[in-house]
Amino acid sequence: MGSLAARPFRPHPLLRGGHAQTVAGWAWPRRFRAHPADEARLFEVEPGVRLLARCRWQADRSDARATLVLVHGLGGSCDAPYMLGTADLAYRGGANVVRLNQRNCGATEHLTPTLYHSGMSGDVASVVRELVDVDGLRRVVVAGFSMGGNLVLKMAGEMGEGTPSALLGVCAVSPALDLKGTAENLERPSNRPYQWLFVRGLRRLVRRKKELYPALYDVRRLGRLRTVRDFDEMYTAPHGGFADADDYYARASASPLLARIRVPTLVVHARDDPLVPFASLPRPEELANGHVAMATPARGGHVAFVSGTSEKRFWAEGLIADLCHRLAGTALGEAGGAPTR
Repeated sequence: MGSLAARPFRPHPLLRGGHAQTVAGWAWPRRFRAHPADEARLFEVEPGVRLLARCRWQADRSDARATLVLVHGLGGSCDAPYMLGTADLAYRGGANVVRLNQRNCGATEHLTPTLYHSGMSGDVASVVRELVDVDGLRRVVVAGFSMGGNLVLKMAGEMGEGTPSALLGVCAVSPALDLKGTAENLERPSNRPYQWLFVRGLRRLVRRKKELYPALYDVRRLGRLRTVRDFDEMYTAPHGGFADADDYYARASASPLLARIRVPTLVVHARDDPLVPFASLPRPEELANGHVAMATPARGGHVAFVSGTSEKRFWAEGLIADLCHRLAGTALGEAGGAPTR
């Protein structure tokens, strides 16, 4: 873990600020290698609640291979650039890849009457358990980005000593560990463009849910929705069983659970992240958990880490792929085998 965490990040020389990195992470033109068509799969995580995943399996589907489960962030989907980029690297290295849509994401509003939020770590845990118990996979790694990073860390902390042996490790990139602090940070003037994009997407989500489930959703106050916190107060809290937005932030944040994680875990967070404050991360001495390593380069923005090297343009995506193969190789070595590449 330590060597992965210490691998240096050298930002692109023209993208030295957090905002420049963040925008480039989304806008940078990409070409993904052609692979066999992804397999669509539905995971029922609760009665009447299904998640759509896009699965990319190696030809032999061997349980000796690593299987990487990827979880996107707020407003994203399984087709977000960072999801596709990480999947491409991991698949080329020999892993199976499952790109998971959270509830309602990726045009799946019809698959559940509920909304999604940052506390639904049980959804990710259900997917992991199905892959282990039903598919018989023995080497699973889970990685999440931003909101998805909070989810995967929360899941690992909740599992604690009961973590399945097949879950080899977890990685979180730019995780929103302190939801209240992140919501407050989004209200800074410099973050208005991001806030506007999130709010626009959340408004569209509520309107689509109203069409599908008219008795469950009230859109009369939708015009007053100006911030992510407004959405959490008006929709996330009442629909998710929370007293209010502050109650939701306190109960859904992964930070208090980090000390309980019992699998190798890598947290990647840039100190110039404009969306999720770096100060929200606990210091290593405060965490006091040898299972958790942190990579905290000075630059990198939010879910970006665009490097100056064309072969490894997206540094954090490469870290996830490396971590996946390293953990799977270690597990195979412990079992007396050799890594499958």
